[in-house]
Amino acid sequence: MESAPHHADVRDLFVIGGGINGCGIARDAAGRGLSVTLAEMNDLASATSSASTKLFHGGLRYLEFFEFRLVREALVERETLLRAMPHISWPLRFVLPWHKDMRFESGTPTSKVLETLMPWMKGRRPAWLIRLGLFLYDTMGGRKILPGTTRLSLDATPEGAPLKQKFRRAYEYSDCWVEDSRLVVLNARDAAQMGAEILTRTKVVEARREGEFWAITLEDTVSGQQTTKHARALVNAGGPWVGKVIQEVASIDCTEGVRLVRGSHIVTRKLYDHDKCYFFQGKDGRIIFAIPYETDFTLIGTTDADHSDPSEKPVCTPEEQAYLCDFASEYFERPVTRDDIVWTYSGVRPLHDDGAKSATAATRDYVLKVDDQGAPLLNVFGGKITTYRRLAESAMEQLSPFFPALMGAWTAGAPLPGGDFKVGEVEQIVAGLRASYPFLSEFWARRLVRGYGTEARDILGDAATADDLGRDFGATLTEREVRWLMDKEYAREADDVVWRRSKLGLRMTDGEVAALGEWMNDARPANNAAEAAE
Repeated sequence: MESAPHHADVRDLFVIGGGINGCGIARDAAGRGLSVTLAEMNDLASATSSASTKLFHGGLRYLEFFEFRLVREALVERETLLRAMPHISWPLRFVLPWHKDMRFESGTPTSKVLETLMPWMKGRRPAWLIRLGLFLYDTMGGRKILPGTTRLSLDATPEGAPLKQKFRRAYEYSDCWVEDSRLVVLNARDAAQMGAEILTRTKVVEARREGEFWAITLEDTVSGQQTTKHARALVNAGGPWVGKVIQEVASIDCTEGVRLVRGSHIVTRKLYDHDKCYFFQGKDGRIIFAIPYETDFTLIGTTDADHSDPSEKPVCTPEEQAYLCDFASEYFERPVTRDDIVWTYSGVRPLHDDGAKSATAATRDYVLKVDDQGAPLLNVFGGKITTYRRLAESAMEQLSPFFPALMGAWTAGAPLPGGDFKVGEVEQIVAGLRASYPFLSEFWARRLVRGYGTEARDILGDAATADDLGRDFGATLTEREVRWLMDKEYAREADDVVWRRSKLGLRMTDGEVAALGEWMNDARPANNAAEAAE
């Protein structure tokens, strides 16, 4: 039997999972004065949190499932988050074309009510119901920054130009974009700046209660070396693996379940020329978005399909690709085909299993459960990216009885790294960056500001020419930026850089990505701060 750990070696909180919920909880806890360690078995945001539709949104369609609490919380959060991260998040306008054949997905609470009261509607979504939903969407969250809903004629307008002639009427409303992977990394960075220990490529292989503490056995997934850490409380933010962590890592029985739902997306060549998004409603009652993406592309998604095993890598299947192409082609004048697709991605959403009949109907709300049969364990089920900050606050409320000196909530007004400027100031920051560094193109400067905000200047430093930034890896990615990502943002491999810290994989050749990976492998011992500290 191991001797009891010295109290100075015990962390207050150990977080399993480096997705948005785990990193959000680690940041919140560290800012309240707790000592925190977080372990992620792969890269930060390597699973669900990098595979979202990239939206901070209330979830307009969730109103049809009577998810009013969730929608209101998410609507309030949109503007709170916009203020905290105006570099990686920004307002978007959504165009919702209307036509008389719009239908509910079968079995939604709203459709059941209308089928009972107005059977002659035969499952259709009437225009008055859409207007009511948009009215609630505008008013439930107390908007101050985002403009409200307007009616829109699609005749001879940029919004109507790419659509079929039968779509002549639309509604336009507001939601927000977010760079999801960067959101996770910046939460981790902020947590680390407040004293949290962030361990990537580190798998939790066992967690067991030893008296008043948790003993957590960790395995470095690169070297295979195992170590043990102790903590007063354990947070299971394993996302798709939350159930496996409970049963196989902590060896605890739990009645709560998780429903794994695969959401797939396609990225196509740019399909239209304006900067607004489309909200399309299908004949099957589902919805998809078509969103301007990375300047030269269009993002289309998502699907909802049950996914049985979190260890099975999710992919956008040929059937899902065809479904999304056909769905979008019902609206766009020029059909969207497989030849338009330049990239696909898919993620598994770990939804709380509420017994819903379909994956689409499963709740997007989160459920937090504390197991206090000894040292406390908090299990995180479900959640959506828009409400991650509130989820973290709720998690701390659940854990507060175990930490009597815990400080109060603080994240609502706190900017993430690089986000210390006001919403709407991006253009002047881009212009200022180009004035200070004349060698930057418009695309390059905007990409840096959208990724790093005011920290873009810290990356560029004293560079007078592009050559001063070191090796050019292609697509405006330079050695100095990669060193920043390795030293400060936990990047270890090429995919970490080109598909999560950025989306430059869309612009780089396979050869350029391979050359970047080789360079990072050679540079890692001297430039990876986490490894240097080990």
